[in-house]
Amino acid sequence: MKTIGDKLEAFKVIGVKPGFNKHEENGVSAFEDITESSFPGKWKVIYFYPKDFTFVCPTEIVGFNNLVQEFTSRDAILMGGSVDNEFCKLAWRRENAELDKLGHYSFADSTGSLIDQLGIRDKSAGVALRATFIIDPDNIIQHVSVNNLNVGRNPEEVLRILDSLQTDELCPCGRETGGDTL
Repeated sequence: MKTIGDKLEAFKVIGVKPGFNKHEENGVSAFEDITESSFPGKWKVIYFYPKDFTFVCPTEIVGFNNLVQEFTSRDAILMGGSVDNEFCKLAWRRENAELDKLGHYSFADSTGSLIDQLGIRDKSAGVALRATFIIDPDNIIQHVSVNNLNVGRNPEEVLRILDSLQTDELCPCGRETGGDTL
Protein backbone atom coordinates (compact mmCIF):
# COMPACT_ATOMS: atom_id res chain seq x y z
CA MET A 1 0.00 0.00 0.00
CA LYS A 2 1.22 3.48 -0.80
CA THR A 3 1.75 5.59 2.26
CA ILE A 4 2.73 9.01 3.50
CA GLY A 5 5.58 10.50 1.48
CA ASP A 6 4.93 8.33 -1.59
CA LYS A 7 4.25 10.07 -4.88
CA LEU A 8 1.03 9.48 -6.74
CA GLU A 9 2.05 7.91 -10.05
CA ALA A 10 0.40 8.22 -13.45
CA PHE A 11 -3.23 7.14 -13.54
CA LYS A 12 -6.43 7.83 -15.46
CA VAL A 13 -10.00 7.44 -14.25
CA ILE A 14 -13.25 8.77 -15.67
CA GLY A 15 -14.62 11.61 -13.60
CA VAL A 16 -18.27 12.55 -13.38
CA LYS A 17 -18.39 16.31 -12.95
CA PRO A 18 -20.18 17.98 -10.06
CA GLY A 19 -23.79 18.93 -10.72
CA PHE A 20 -24.49 16.42 -13.50
CA ASN A 21 -27.14 13.69 -13.44
CA LYS A 22 -27.15 12.80 -17.15
CA HIS A 23 -24.27 11.92 -19.46
CA GLU A 24 -24.79 15.21 -21.30
CA GLU A 25 -26.55 18.36 -20.18
CA ASN A 26 -26.94 21.53 -22.27
CA GLY A 27 -24.47 20.12 -24.81
CA VAL A 28 -21.77 19.55 -22.17
CA SER A 29 -20.48 16.10 -21.29
CA ALA A 30 -20.71 14.97 -17.68
CA PHE A 31 -17.48 13.05 -18.09
CA GLU A 32 -13.84 14.07 -18.02
CA ASP A 33 -10.62 12.17 -17.69
CA ILE A 34 -8.94 12.70 -14.34
CA THR A 35 -5.20 12.05 -14.13
CA GLU A 36 -2.38 12.80 -11.74
CA SER A 37 -1.94 16.08 -13.67
CA SER A 38 -5.52 17.25 -13.19
CA PHE A 39 -6.09 20.14 -10.80
CA PRO A 40 -2.57 21.65 -10.74
CA GLY A 41 -1.72 23.55 -7.57
CA LYS A 42 -4.60 21.97 -5.64
CA TRP A 43 -4.74 19.54 -2.77
CA LYS A 44 -6.70 16.38 -3.59
CA VAL A 45 -8.90 14.55 -1.14
CA ILE A 46 -9.67 11.19 -2.71
CA TYR A 47 -11.99 8.78 -0.97
CA PHE A 48 -12.89 5.29 -2.13
CA TYR A 49 -15.89 3.14 -1.35
CA PRO A 50 -16.66 -0.46 -2.43
CA LYS A 51 -19.61 -0.07 -4.84
CA ASP A 52 -22.39 2.24 -5.87
CA PHE A 53 -25.94 1.50 -4.70
CA THR A 54 -24.81 0.26 -1.28
CA PHE A 55 -26.30 1.29 2.04
CA VAL A 56 -23.33 2.88 3.88
CA CYS A 57 -21.88 4.74 0.92
CA PRO A 58 -24.62 7.35 0.40
CA THR A 59 -24.29 8.45 4.02
CA GLU A 60 -20.56 9.07 3.59
CA ILE A 61 -20.92 10.67 0.19
CA VAL A 62 -23.60 13.04 1.50
CA GLY A 63 -21.39 13.82 4.50
CA PHE A 64 -18.48 14.71 2.22
CA ASN A 65 -20.80 16.63 -0.09
CA ASN A 66 -22.06 18.75 2.81
CA LEU A 67 -18.47 19.95 3.25
CA VAL A 68 -17.67 20.70 -0.41
CA GLN A 69 -17.42 24.44 0.18
CA GLU A 70 -15.12 23.87 3.16
CA PHE A 71 -12.77 21.71 1.07
CA THR A 72 -12.93 24.19 -1.82
CA SER A 73 -12.05 27.10 0.47
CA ARG A 74 -8.89 25.17 1.38
CA ASP A 75 -7.83 24.78 -2.28
CA ALA A 76 -8.76 21.09 -2.21
CA ILE A 77 -10.57 19.08 -4.87
CA LEU A 78 -12.87 16.44 -3.41
CA MET A 79 -13.32 13.17 -5.33
CA GLY A 80 -15.06 9.95 -4.39
CA GLY A 81 -15.02 6.76 -6.40
CA SER A 82 -15.32 3.03 -6.76
CA VAL A 83 -14.84 0.31 -9.37
CA ASP A 84 -18.31 0.93 -10.82
CA ASN A 85 -18.41 2.70 -14.17
CA GLU A 86 -19.37 6.31 -14.85
CA PHE A 87 -22.88 5.43 -16.07
CA CYS A 88 -23.57 3.63 -12.80
CA LYS A 89 -22.52 6.76 -10.90
CA LEU A 90 -24.96 8.91 -12.87
CA ALA A 91 -27.74 6.36 -12.35
CA TRP A 92 -27.09 6.39 -8.60
CA ARG A 93 -27.28 10.19 -8.59
CA ARG A 94 -30.66 10.01 -10.33
CA GLU A 95 -31.94 7.16 -8.15
CA ASN A 96 -30.95 8.54 -4.75
CA ALA A 97 -32.40 11.98 -3.95
CA GLU A 98 -29.53 12.72 -1.54
CA LEU A 99 -27.02 12.34 -4.39
CA ASP A 100 -28.99 14.49 -6.86
CA LYS A 101 -26.70 17.03 -8.57
CA LEU A 102 -23.78 15.94 -6.35
CA GLY A 103 -21.46 18.89 -5.72
CA HIS A 104 -18.12 17.12 -6.09
CA TYR A 105 -16.46 14.71 -8.50
CA SER A 106 -17.35 11.03 -8.57
CA PHE A 107 -14.96 8.84 -10.45
CA ALA A 108 -15.01 5.45 -12.05
CA ASP A 109 -11.93 3.29 -11.61
CA SER A 110 -13.45 0.49 -13.69
CA THR A 111 -10.10 -1.14 -14.42
CA GLY A 112 -8.98 -0.77 -10.81
CA SER A 113 -5.69 0.77 -11.88
CA LEU A 114 -5.73 3.54 -9.25
CA ILE A 115 -7.02 1.17 -6.58
CA ASP A 116 -4.21 -1.25 -7.40
CA GLN A 117 -1.56 1.50 -7.55
CA LEU A 118 -2.57 2.59 -4.06
CA GLY A 119 -2.83 -1.01 -2.82
CA ILE A 120 -6.37 -0.77 -1.44
CA ARG A 121 -8.20 -3.58 -3.25
CA ASP A 122 -10.03 -5.99 -0.95
CA LYS A 123 -8.62 -9.38 -1.92
CA SER A 124 -11.87 -11.29 -1.42
CA ALA A 125 -14.44 -8.89 -2.88
CA GLY A 126 -12.18 -7.33 -5.54
CA VAL A 127 -13.43 -3.82 -4.71
CA ALA A 128 -11.82 -0.81 -3.06
CA LEU A 129 -11.57 -0.71 0.69
CA ARG A 130 -12.94 2.43 2.36
CA ALA A 131 -9.74 4.40 1.90
CA THR A 132 -9.06 8.12 2.10
CA PHE A 133 -5.97 9.84 0.73
CA ILE A 134 -4.99 13.48 1.11
CA ILE A 135 -2.49 14.43 -1.56
CA ASP A 136 -0.62 17.74 -1.67
CA PRO A 137 -0.24 19.94 -4.77
CA ASP A 138 3.04 18.13 -5.62
CA ASN A 139 1.18 14.76 -5.73
CA ILE A 140 2.81 13.56 -2.51
CA ILE A 141 0.57 11.53 -0.22
CA GLN A 142 0.24 13.33 3.11
CA HIS A 143 -2.48 11.23 4.77
CA VAL A 144 -3.82 7.69 4.39
CA SER A 145 -6.73 6.09 6.21
CA VAL A 146 -8.10 2.67 5.30
CA ASN A 147 -11.13 0.97 6.83
CA ASN A 148 -12.71 -2.40 6.32
CA LEU A 149 -15.64 -2.60 3.89
CA ASN A 150 -18.32 -2.21 6.55
CA VAL A 151 -16.76 0.71 8.47
CA GLY A 152 -17.69 4.23 7.43
CA ARG A 153 -15.73 7.46 7.82
CA ASN A 154 -16.27 10.85 9.40
CA PRO A 155 -15.86 13.50 6.66
CA GLU A 156 -15.42 16.24 9.28
CA GLU A 157 -12.37 14.40 10.59
CA VAL A 158 -10.91 14.33 7.06
CA LEU A 159 -11.41 18.10 6.88
CA ARG A 160 -9.69 18.52 10.27
CA ILE A 161 -6.74 16.48 9.05
CA LEU A 162 -6.50 18.60 5.88
CA ASP A 163 -6.46 21.73 8.06
CA SER A 164 -3.65 20.24 10.13
CA LEU A 165 -1.62 19.33 7.07
CA GLN A 166 -1.96 22.84 5.68
CA THR A 167 -0.54 24.54 8.78
CA ASP A 168 3.10 24.92 9.70
CA GLU A 169 2.87 24.82 13.47
CA LEU A 170 5.56 23.49 15.77
CA CYS A 171 4.80 20.92 18.42
CA PRO A 172 5.87 21.74 22.02
CA CYS A 173 9.15 19.85 21.48
CA GLY A 174 10.11 22.36 18.77
CA ARG A 175 9.84 20.03 15.78
CA GLU A 176 7.76 20.95 12.76
CA THR A 177 4.58 18.88 12.68
CA GLY A 178 2.72 20.22 9.67
CA GLY A 179 -0.34 20.57 11.85
CA ASP A 180 -1.81 19.91 15.23
CA THR A 181 -0.26 17.24 17.38
CA LEU A 182 -3.41 15.25 18.13
